[in-house]
Amino acid sequence: MRRSPVVSLPSLKVLEYLLRQGRIPASRMAVVAVNAPAEQAEVLAPPPNIVTTPCDPWPRPYIIDGGLRRVAPYHFTYNTNCKQRWRGRGILDIFQDEFRDRPLEYYKAAIESGAIHVNGKPVSSPNAPLNNGDIISHTLHRHEPPVSSQPIGVVHEDDDVIIINKPAGVPVHPAGRYNYNSVIEILRAERGHQFNPLPCNRLDRLTSGVMFIAKNKKAAEAITDQLMGRTIRKEYVARVNGEFPLGEIVCEQPILQISPKLGLNRVRANGKEARTVFIRMAYYPPAEPGSMTADGTKREGYSIVRCLPLTGRTHQLRVHLQFLGHPITNDPIYSNRRVFGPNLGKASCTDEDDEDIMTRLARMGKEDVAEAVAYHDEMVDEYNRKKAEKMTGQLCEVCGTPLYSDPGPHELGIYLHARKYACAHGKWSYETQLPQWALPPPGVAGPQELTKDTDPMAVDLIKLGVAEEADSPSTATSSRPAIL
Repeated sequence: MRRSPVVSLPSLKVLEYLLRQGRIPASRMAVVAVNAPAEQAEVLAPPPNIVTTPCDPWPRPYIIDGGLRRVAPYHFTYNTNCKQRWRGRGILDIFQDEFRDRPLEYYKAAIESGAIHVNGKPVSSPNAPLNNGDIISHTLHRHEPPVSSQPIGVVHEDDDVIIINKPAGVPVHPAGRYNYNSVIEILRAERGHQFNPLPCNRLDRLTSGVMFIAKNKKAAEAITDQLMGRTIRKEYVARVNGEFPLGEIVCEQPILQISPKLGLNRVRANGKEARTVFIRMAYYPPAEPGSMTADGTKREGYSIVRCLPLTGRTHQLRVHLQFLGHPITNDPIYSNRRVFGPNLGKASCTDEDDEDIMTRLARMGKEDVAEAVAYHDEMVDEYNRKKAEKMTGQLCEVCGTPLYSDPGPHELGIYLHARKYACAHGKWSYETQLPQWALPPPGVAGPQELTKDTDPMAVDLIKLGVAEEADSPSTATSSRPAIL
């Protein structure tokens, strides 16, 4: 059987080209260019309804009242990228473990009502797993806790940087329950909406003291590079429980994060390297030696301690002081007898009681008052013990959120102050005065200023055997940035 030859016909575009070039006589055929039909645009579904979009009220809704800076409640949408530890976990499970602001029942209702979205769409199920790249949106009526109305002090300012004295109890960045009640937003409110403060070092919310705030990106990079190097000397002052030993006390216990949700860190052999030098500045015995508190605890007095951290771990000074048996007297975590028991975690380095400690710590500020050992100090009266932030049993009329009482004066910060930052080679130094709680009690003799003899900046680190190579003048390569 004879096969017919297969003829391949040129496309319309080829025929049109040949016709224009005269390769095909026009009399033999007519070629008309035909445009392909336009594809219809895909019709996208409208974006999901969101209760309230993120707001940016200006001026900030601050209310200064009785020593507190309050923020009027407002609607706000949190947008959070899926963290690595969240991948594959159900969204309700994540909210329950990672966020303490609301009870589990609230998050269940928020998922059902559509207040919680993933990638702009309502969540299909409380057990819906999160994937890498997901964005979680949560719209709510936001209630910020009040902070101290103490102004942010200025130690030094030039065209590139502001050296501030941060008040205790004010977080640096917006995080958790805090947004406008943060150092960044307070500075922006004071200097104009266009002002963009760039913090270069970190202080815990409860800690006061020296902070570097850059005014531009170039300055921020220069300051951060030097602060991250090992040519900076940092000095803190703390008020701790009991009679701290004399001499230079070096603690080199590694520190491990136990619970990011609760902010709990403890000494562990598998933790990160951490080293601190401590020097006692003063000891003040109880006004009535041998006296007891209302719950039968013997009054021990307190010490003012100078602290020189050689590393920068989270809660390093607080954890090391607790390990040494002298926690900061009003520390709501590490000096809390209801959480750690009468021994307050002294010399503890095992995980055998971690679960019990986390359970007790999670109750603080909800059913229980966070009763740190400072509440047993004779300088803190019954009024302060009762006036602690806890749930009042009342609900917000707008959103039904359980309301907290105002924090007591002892909860606005802890007795830990970043007093001094200095170049190890003496090129620059910024410091503040001693805070009021570090001065001797009325009528009692004691140091009211710092002296060279007790200055941790003058501690011979090589003699103590804890110096880094970069601390040696012969190997140091950092130089003072122009901005400092």
